[in-house]
Amino acid sequence: MDLTIECQKRPENSKPNALRRSGRIPANLYGHKGTESISLTIDAKTVERLLKKGSVNNTLIDLKITDIPWQGKTLLREVQIHPAKRTPFHLSFFAVAGHGPTTVEVPLRFVGDAIGVKQEGGLLDTVFNQLQVSCEPENIPEAIEVDVSNMKVGDSLHIHELPLPKGVTVLNDAEQIAVSILPPQITPEKEAELDAAQAETEATSETETATESEAS
Repeated sequence: MDLTIECQKRPENSKPNALRRSGRIPANLYGHKGTESISLTIDAKTVERLLKKGSVNNTLIDLKITDIPWQGKTLLREVQIHPAKRTPFHLSFFAVAGHGPTTVEVPLRFVGDAIGVKQEGGLLDTVFNQLQVSCEPENIPEAIEVDVSNMKVGDSLHIHELPLPKGVTVLNDAEQIAVSILPPQITPEKEAELDAAQAETEATSETETATESEAS
């Protein structure tokens, strides 16, 4: 996913709380020239739309600083949330142009109805819901799709077995299990039902044995 947002350079000596009261959210951009950073402000409604469509360390954002001017590809690196109001009060962006491969978090998207779940009553156990990957900014995938349709009870997929888009390298341990199909779980109610059935079978067997002994 690729988004475009506009922002302005933060006025010198401006107070963060005053900016927020005026409908602006403080932010900063770093990585565009070595370690230099730029203090910014973004319209609160723009931030709201951004957070609905994008995600931290995954969405490539075309950031326009209208009053410098500056424009470039960035990643949203951090969103600070107010502990009481639960609203964003500061954002951090990282300019990725010219920095080569970047590290991002990419969600796993599991698709298909696993045989082990649909036909065998097993449980889909997702050990990883996202992976840390390295790739060029233009190659950042929205998600890595994993088809589990043919998985049966007892089957597992390791990270090195997952299909990766071209130019994407996984940084997680390749030997770790990403997803597996667990055997059916017996609920307490089902276990009690099975115990009762077994007890009934044993009682019937004992009765039949006693009857045979008496007949002898």
